[in-house]
Amino acid sequence: MELFSLQSFFFFLLFIFLFIIFCNQNSSKKSNCIRTYPVLGILPEFIRNRHRFLDWLTEFLEKHPTNTITFRHPGKFQGVVTANPINVEYMLKTNFENYPKGDEFIALLEDFLGRGIFNSDGHLWKLQRKTASFEFNTKSLRNFVMENVQQEIRNRLLPLLCRAAKNNEIIDLQDILECFAFDNVCKVAFNEDPACLNASESCNSGKLSPEFAKAFEDATNLCAGRFMSALPFVWKIKKFFNVGSERRLRESISTVHEFATKIIRARKKDKENTPQDSDLLSRFISNEDNNSEEFLRDIIVSFILAGRDTTSSSLAWFFWLLASRPKIEKNILEELKSIRNNVGKNHQEHGEWNKSPNETFSFEELREMHYLHASISEALRLYPAVPVDTKVCLEDDVMPDGTFVGKGWSVTYNTYAMGRMKSIWGENCRSFKPERWLENGVFRPENPFRFPVFHAGPRMCLGKEMAYIQMKSIVACVIERFEIEVEGKGQCPEHVLSLTLRMKGGLPLKVRERSRKKED
Repeated sequence: MELFSLQSFFFFLLFIFLFIIFCNQNSSKKSNCIRTYPVLGILPEFIRNRHRFLDWLTEFLEKHPTNTITFRHPGKFQGVVTANPINVEYMLKTNFENYPKGDEFIALLEDFLGRGIFNSDGHLWKLQRKTASFEFNTKSLRNFVMENVQQEIRNRLLPLLCRAAKNNEIIDLQDILECFAFDNVCKVAFNEDPACLNASESCNSGKLSPEFAKAFEDATNLCAGRFMSALPFVWKIKKFFNVGSERRLRESISTVHEFATKIIRARKKDKENTPQDSDLLSRFISNEDNNSEEFLRDIIVSFILAGRDTTSSSLAWFFWLLASRPKIEKNILEELKSIRNNVGKNHQEHGEWNKSPNETFSFEELREMHYLHASISEALRLYPAVPVDTKVCLEDDVMPDGTFVGKGWSVTYNTYAMGRMKSIWGENCRSFKPERWLENGVFRPENPFRFPVFHAGPRMCLGKEMAYIQMKSIVACVIERFEIEVEGKGQCPEHVLSLTLRMKGGLPLKVRERSRKKED
């Protein structure tokens, strides 16, 4: 440990020395190019702007005529970052086979996800995708998701918010939504309830061991740290010597895998008494072609990861945006009232809502929420859950905008920047305007290569519909019942670039029960 720290210190001194030498050598570079240094490439600029990585890249992409830039890391490693929809379509669909995830990306998450569907290429990915596509398109799974979401809202989320309102508490909504998402995705994946979101007890008090939820969160955060490492070989050295964050990561992954394997073995043993069309695990076990413990563990852990942080971080940004836009909130409330009335439920009597306080919305009602759907999509445009995605180029290629891409280069499409490009969304691209998604009051889907929030092409997100079910259900039930007051709502929260775009420090706010009298 002492030797490793001493080496790191000397490397830091060397870096400072090189930085000073080369600091002014490229001062004549054009302003729309990232400054590149001999030997170090963009490393000095990356370190200086790592805390604002997404906005830093957005600035350069916005200035470049084709919204695409090239860069060089230390050594010969080069890459391309793009916010151009025609390039995105080319890499995700037109020339899909030339842009896989690549070994380097897979290695970052392989300890945790193995070769699950989100961390594999080629034949293994196609096999899992085929099986998962069939399962996700079944009505029974959708109904299972709806039932779990409704129960979590009625039995945990609304009671927790009621208690907070009664006690005038400041709560962290992002943390609450993460607990909600973790409960929900574990039930969908395992049909096991962690009970992280429990109105009467602290988090992590359910059927699954509390260590499982804690270890899963730690593993996610530590894996994300690998992606933002200034020098990739550092985490590999730490892993080799089993020190620091890599030692904690190994322990967390071991805990997650141990619990996942334990559940898989128990489910296989009791296979005859478990319905095959309930949770994802049961569905994959029933597939005799490939149901080894390792395969099941990898794919289930992958789906938990995909469902845990994406919807919670997206909704945190949505509620923050909504807090300072009363007109949009009013439009959503009017839509909800109209839907309640149109289905013949809970008619207004004597100027008051005649409804059960814990009532949720049906799938058919959710489908009628066009303005809410547009509002959530608009929040996703500005604050996508997965703000960047990277592939590798297998063979020399030229993008449709003329950008050359060399063999072995990384190719990243920046979804965060795409939401801020005037060339895509017009002069008001940074404004929150749900109306841009509506046509005659009906939600109009956008081209997925202009709006790749759920990815696009053959790897299009299978859980897109389920994500909207969960997000619309939560928003509709919460804002119909509560008024939200965000602490410091005038200031944009800093974000943490983990595996998803999370708010730094969470989303502290207060809730008040909304007046149930008819609004004028």
